[in-house]
Amino acid sequence: MEVILLERVAKLGQMGEIVRVKDGYARNFLLKRGKALRATEANRAKYDGMKAELEANNIQAKGEAAKVAEQIDGRDIIIIRQASESGQLFGSVSVRDIVAALAADGVTVSRPQVWLDSPIKVIGAQKVTIAVHPEVEASVNVTVARSAEEAERIKRGEDISTRQEDQDAAAEALAAAGEFFDPEAQHDEAEPAPAAEEQ
Repeated sequence: MEVILLERVAKLGQMGEIVRVKDGYARNFLLKRGKALRATEANRAKYDGMKAELEANNIQAKGEAAKVAEQIDGRDIIIIRQASESGQLFGSVSVRDIVAALAADGVTVSRPQVWLDSPIKVIGAQKVTIAVHPEVEASVNVTVARSAEEAERIKRGEDISTRQEDQDAAAEALAAAGEFFDPEAQHDEAEPAPAAEEQ
């Protein structure tokens, strides 16, 4: 189905462009949410009549969104979750969790504005994009950890993928192996045994 975009749609096109999309995407998303019109002659004339108003509204909304993006951009969010020793979460961190964490921090965003390719399933830090407006994006730093102390360690760049005791044990084993296998040691070359005489 061909549609006329009434606003910029990510990975699709700019305002006023006529694009071909699948029928279901057009009916269930673009037309339903007022992001596009069917590309008929009547709607093309209608779009030309409302083009100036749409552009003015877009510029105003974009300006307001830029102010909100300045407040959000670079913000740090900490989400505490239970996880295994290897760092695998028991569950996951989804868009809903990020929206709730931002709301607790005093920032209101809707779920469609948070761009998360797949739920976060491991401990660590990750940048997440927030589309405040179709043309204005901001990013937040999401740190998933087992505790607030661990979150601080992750922010400092420490490797928390293994426990401290495991790291200490590995260092001791490496030191012991270094003493056992001395690379400077001289090895006496054994003379080959004489071959048995043939009779």
